[in-house]
Amino acid sequence: MFYSGMMAGWPSIVVSAVICLFFADVHARPNVVEFAPPEPQCGYRSCPATSPTMLNVHLVPHTHDDVGWLKTVDQYFYGSRNDIQHAGVQYILDSVIPELLSDPTKRFIYVEMAFFARWWREQDNIMKENVRKLVNEGRLEFVLGGWCMNDEASTHYNAMIDQHTLGFSFLEQEFGACARPRVGWQIDPFGHSREQASMFAQFGFDGLFFGRLDYQDKDNRLKQNNMEFVWRGSPKNLGEASELFTGVLYNHYVPPPGFCFDESCNDEPIMDDERMHDVNIQSRVQDFIKIVNDQAQHFHSNNIMMTMGSDFQYQNAHTWYKNMDKLIKYVNQQQSNGSNINLLYSTPSCYLFNVNHLNQVWNSTKDDFFPYASRENTFWSGYFSSRAALKGYARKSNNFLQVCKQLDVLANLMRQGVNVTEDLRLYKEALGVVQHHDGVSGTEKQHVANDYAQRLAAGAEKCQKVTNAAFEKLLPKGSEKAPSQVYCPLTNISYCEFTEHNKQFMVTIYNPLGHAVTDYVRIPVLASMYRVVDPTGANVTAQLVPVSEETKKIPERNGSIAQSELFFQVELPPLGYSTYFVMETKNSDEATSKTSKIVPVSSGKADIPLYIQNDEYLVLLDNINGNTLGINNKKKKIDLPVNQGIWWYEAYGGNCSKGEFQASGAYALRTKGERHRVSDKEMQLNSYILTGELVQEAHMIFGDEASQVIRLYNNKPYVEFEWTVGPINIKDKIGKEYITLYDTQQTVESGDLFYTDANGREILERRRDHRNTWSFNNTEHVAGNYFPVNSRIYIQDKAKNQQLTVLTDRSEGGGSLESGTMELLVHRRLLYDDHFGVGEPLNETGADGQGLVVRGKQLALLDTIKDSPALHRSLALRMYMAPSVSFSPLTMTPEQAVAKYNTQWSALKKPLPANVHMLTLEQWVLPSIMPVEVSQILLRFEHIYEKDEDPVLSQPATVNLTDFTTFKIEAMRELTLGANLPLSELNRLPWGYIPDSEESLRKEELLRTAIPHSDPPATITLQPMQIRTFVATLNTQH
Repeated sequence: MFYSGMMAGWPSIVVSAVICLFFADVHARPNVVEFAPPEPQCGYRSCPATSPTMLNVHLVPHTHDDVGWLKTVDQYFYGSRNDIQHAGVQYILDSVIPELLSDPTKRFIYVEMAFFARWWREQDNIMKENVRKLVNEGRLEFVLGGWCMNDEASTHYNAMIDQHTLGFSFLEQEFGACARPRVGWQIDPFGHSREQASMFAQFGFDGLFFGRLDYQDKDNRLKQNNMEFVWRGSPKNLGEASELFTGVLYNHYVPPPGFCFDESCNDEPIMDDERMHDVNIQSRVQDFIKIVNDQAQHFHSNNIMMTMGSDFQYQNAHTWYKNMDKLIKYVNQQQSNGSNINLLYSTPSCYLFNVNHLNQVWNSTKDDFFPYASRENTFWSGYFSSRAALKGYARKSNNFLQVCKQLDVLANLMRQGVNVTEDLRLYKEALGVVQHHDGVSGTEKQHVANDYAQRLAAGAEKCQKVTNAAFEKLLPKGSEKAPSQVYCPLTNISYCEFTEHNKQFMVTIYNPLGHAVTDYVRIPVLASMYRVVDPTGANVTAQLVPVSEETKKIPERNGSIAQSELFFQVELPPLGYSTYFVMETKNSDEATSKTSKIVPVSSGKADIPLYIQNDEYLVLLDNINGNTLGINNKKKKIDLPVNQGIWWYEAYGGNCSKGEFQASGAYALRTKGERHRVSDKEMQLNSYILTGELVQEAHMIFGDEASQVIRLYNNKPYVEFEWTVGPINIKDKIGKEYITLYDTQQTVESGDLFYTDANGREILERRRDHRNTWSFNNTEHVAGNYFPVNSRIYIQDKAKNQQLTVLTDRSEGGGSLESGTMELLVHRRLLYDDHFGVGEPLNETGADGQGLVVRGKQLALLDTIKDSPALHRSLALRMYMAPSVSFSPLTMTPEQAVAKYNTQWSALKKPLPANVHMLTLEQWVLPSIMPVEVSQILLRFEHIYEKDEDPVLSQPATVNLTDFTTFKIEAMRELTLGANLPLSELNRLPWGYIPDSEESLRKEELLRTAIPHSDPPATITLQPMQIRTFVATLNTQH
């Protein structure tokens, strides 16, 4: 170990590294921290004193409270269902607070606002004042501060930012500046995303600590004393603004061995009464001193941190604090005998502050930490795809929440006296809970997954009240009352009770993007002829597509009587809506719908072309196996032999007693043998090609377990693959992992490189069987090469200037296991628990108990490397922010409706720039019963391109803030990403590190362009990948 200012006693590896620094380029930071008011006692000023000449051991009392896992969030809060797990969060807080109040030296940190906010709402004023006192004195510290500790692999950046903002706003409203989190605390997620680190830096965090690290990586870092480093979250784009000091916790997040003092633990307490026979104080002190010295040798500081707590601990806080008091007392007494160890109650931020004062130069990294392996043969890459239906539902729910928040603002509901704050809060909290690392990850028990889905459904119902109120305001031209809107969440399986039981209706499609969108809607219907009319009263061509037999088999569709889907194209203005009219007709001259032509694949006629095509693509089909044989980009004249289809792996079964017996489960992925082609016995018999005016489809049926529709829309530059998997058969006692495979037969010479996104934003280069920071020994060819795919994966042939990109509608695990291939894991059904705590196999049985059926979409793009980013960036945005479709009764002619209603409306005078997305638009005011003339909104704009991705679209973008039609911004202030600190007051701890490349954007540039004043500018400028956050005061006008 070594201490600040002294070289004597430093390990030789550290000495040589430091000597090298005198000759290396060092990215230095001035080690000056200025305290910005208001910080009377809290923050770093409240940190306990440490000794510069001693080894300071920061004991961090904490609890890790899963927002759902083995029990639901309600069950965890109240402490019910203790037959599953003895855990009650309310009792933790009830127990900890009195301990803190009794002794000013004690500290405690709390993380999950989903629990704390519940507890807080139940407290009386006396307790609230006591807690505020603890927060203001830094004795109760909030770290992380999100609604939950979100997963980092399966979460989308929009939802990640929102759930943190929800927690931050609660803390700011209830406690003020002293509660603002300064440290990220991702101690339990199963791998770590570079985008998450970048977000934390943009939140204004000074550091991050996490617990789980690949066992090979951790061994390597321990040997090299590299457990702490500067993580460069966006080295190419955001530079210094995305950098974050990061530490890997030595003991995961649990207490050191033998020193868990929770009532749930079996470790010996500190017994110090010499009159007793079992006194153990001397041995306990010596054991602890040895643990301290063992840990300290791996860190570059005279400060180390020990986590004193674990899952749902401190329900009886007294047992913890009484024993820690003794430990501190007796270990520190050894200083009189020459010991240099100083124990103290502390927090992660206080530890961080002390480490920062070393003026040390740190190593840096720009990689992420996926996939995580806990031992040989045990890669936690299965959860990238576990519970695919929940993952898809979470993504769609986030989409709808953004729609609701936008319409709340655009319809000026607050000003009209329509208070929807509570309705939106319920949906925000439901989404916040689902982002938990045992939520959207799919690693919870089945009854908990059901609870998450129920919360999302209940939140969506509340949200529909908001959109209804908005359309009641926006649709009428005069005094005519707007019809109520109805939503159909099961249109993906051709089920909508409203459209199936009404012969004519209005269809209102809201576009949440700041760009005009041309899209297609699919509506389940009964009749054989329809007339469709656009917002101006003009007829619209439509196509009737029969509901497939495979769709009719889906058990969740029980009750639907739809026989066809009505397809038609819609034109949507930016940040606005269009209303179309659909009417059943018996008159063929009046009908605008056309029937589809269906040709069975098994017809065997030589003159039937086995392909589908539109203006953009031709897809060649395999009538034997049901796969594609090739994809041709007709405009670019790129022709590839792409064999795309559905395959499966056998899931490995085992007792998990050691790595070689590790089973595939909710967390871990482990496959046995090679991938298998889905049975094709029924493929030729039931598969068919469908052609028509608007859409061409190839329906490939692979038997009872899987089918696929390959779809080409007119004038759309992609091939849509709609996969349906399930019920997965397990009667053969084999668990199965279903994948979609894209195999170019090695025509695309991608080598061992492929590319995946990070939480929907930046792109990371992946290399098969390789890790950049250590010599990687891969014990699982499939699982060790799977990475999170939140929105896209692609391969490139640089010599031929070709790129094949696949976009996903939800988070999936995927990789490139051979040159020229990509595969994505879309559905899992397993027979073994993988022994990581959940205690049951991942066996989703669905509505009928036979096995869950899951349906999703992937979009394939074949283009040049140069032109691909413009396609995948815009399409990925459109997939996660898709138009919202609602229905309402039509009680008049379309012509009458056009006269009475605003059938097309936009909140923008002109579209946003093509490289800009309005990430957030929501009310930012406390609840108010009375109408308000002036309100505040939260605005976020983001540049959706990376530097050098596109010669035009990667340039800085300018947004005109005067282009909104429904409000005028009268005052505006720029905030950090989490919206809880003015950007002009951001003053993060500085860190020096050894860079490996130059930055593109420095902190000074951000602060120079920050908007701290009240007068709003007419325009704002965004750099590549930059997100800018504002609170704006409006003078609404209508």
